[in-house]
Amino acid sequence: MDKPKYKKIGYARASSATSKFGLEAQVAALVGDGCDQIFKEVISTQVKDSERPQLQAALAALNEGDELVFCKLDRGFRTQKECVTVLHDLQEQGKHVRTLDNLICTRGLGKFAPVLIGLLSGLGEVERSMIAERKQESLDYRRSIGASLGGRPKTNTAKAGLVMRLRDEGCSYRNIRDQTGLALATIRRIILEKEAVAA
Repeated sequence: MDKPKYKKIGYARASSATSKFGLEAQVAALVGDGCDQIFKEVISTQVKDSERPQLQAALAALNEGDELVFCKLDRGFRTQKECVTVLHDLQEQGKHVRTLDNLICTRGLGKFAPVLIGLLSGLGEVERSMIAERKQESLDYRRSIGASLGGRPKTNTAKAGLVMRLRDEGCSYRNIRDQTGLALATIRRIILEKEAVAA
């Protein structure tokens, strides 16, 4: 297969070194796609596109006709607005964007590319908004019925009392664990909390 006459510039991003879709997996996929140059960085999704040095370097490396390649669209853009703005700017400059998951290829879409990107990104933002709304509704409902809002469940008073009685009798943490079925960390926490209150 003939090598395209334009450059393929790859960009890989991970929020953390241990994230599921890790940096090295992205880089390997971009190498496999035949990218001429790859920029990569570990940086939070909270950081604006304009403040991601390697993304800016990848954009600067593009010449007219070249293609910027991501494994997935969300590896490159943080919000719908930033996504559409960059796509529009690249389109005006005759530069293209493609994702390895085949979601987008602006070279083939021409002037319709920013419209499609806006729709796709918008759907993602709507989904995130709906998730946040459902989460808030769940919290409101649990508050209304006096249910737990999450976090570490409290050990009931009877078990906490049993832990302290056994400890006062000289039982070891392991012995208390065997008699109560509580985890060692929970037993330590109960004892430390009671000791702090008594101090």
